[in-house]
Amino acid sequence: MSNKSEKRGDKHSRRTLARFSAIQALYQMSMEQVSAEEIVEEFMSYRLGAEIDGYQFKDSDKPLFKDLVIGTDERLAQIDEEIQATLDKDRKFEKLDHVMKACLRVAVYELIARIDTKAIVLITEYVGLARIFFSSKEPLFVNGVLDKVARKLRPGEFEN
Repeated sequence: MSNKSEKRGDKHSRRTLARFSAIQALYQMSMEQVSAEEIVEEFMSYRLGAEIDGYQFKDSDKPLFKDLVIGTDERLAQIDEEIQATLDKDRKFEKLDHVMKACLRVAVYELIARIDTKAIVLITEYVGLARIFFSSKEPLFVNGVLDKVARKLRPGEFEN
């Protein structure tokens, strides 16, 4: 593997870790009722790249992590509306599992605000992250929701 591709892989894994940590942070926010700023500070001080009980955790893309958590929190109403609009009429967003909501919220925030990454890349990334948290059909659900949201928000990326 070349030095250039090693750096690219490292950058990719740091971004993936930032997304993974953002899902965890949003989940924690929903369970503990803490602010986005407090949770970002906690993660940056004690989790991201930290050594815990003798184990060194990989560092993540901290600016991306901060943007994902704070940006998602700031646009929560818009994000939840986008997600609810994709669901079947008998399924309610508020009834979804807290981890599922956190995963979808962060992903939809990126689709709205982070146009520097292609929609298909984001969908693939978040389906992969959903596989870490869930072992049944949930990753397919994430794929379906994000595909619908992406096609609505970024139709030009799907024209062929």
